Amino acid sequence: MMAGRRDDIDRLATLLDARFKIPGTGFRFGLDSIVGLIPGVGDAITGGLGLYLVHRARQEGVPGHVTFRMLWNLLVDTLLGAIPLVGDIFDFAFKANLKNARMLQKHLDKQQADLPGRQ
Repeated sequence: MMAGRRDDIDRLATLLDARFKIPGTGFRFGLDSIVGLIPGVGDAITGGLGLYLVHRARQEGVPGHVTFRMLWNLLVDTLLGAIPLVGDIFDFAFKANLKNARMLQKHLDKQQADLPGRQ
């Protein structure tokens, strides 16, 4: 896999979960937390964007159990994030997209290490 395609995974996850920083703290948040504030549709929109990472995982041959875990993270984030107020706080903390990107990157790293001629 080309480095640019891997960078896209990180860019999307960071945009959704950690693009912005609260000054004076180490706390980061992304579009998932912001768009999720829109009642009714915000979490559905960011959940749909998060599905791209799952789609990429399937394209890259991630095992079914890892794909299931990614879908579970996204489902939990989308459903709990839709709860007024509590869900908005949850969105700031859970960061499903960063978790999913790490799982996908771990699979890609393992896949790369398993290539013939690599040690």
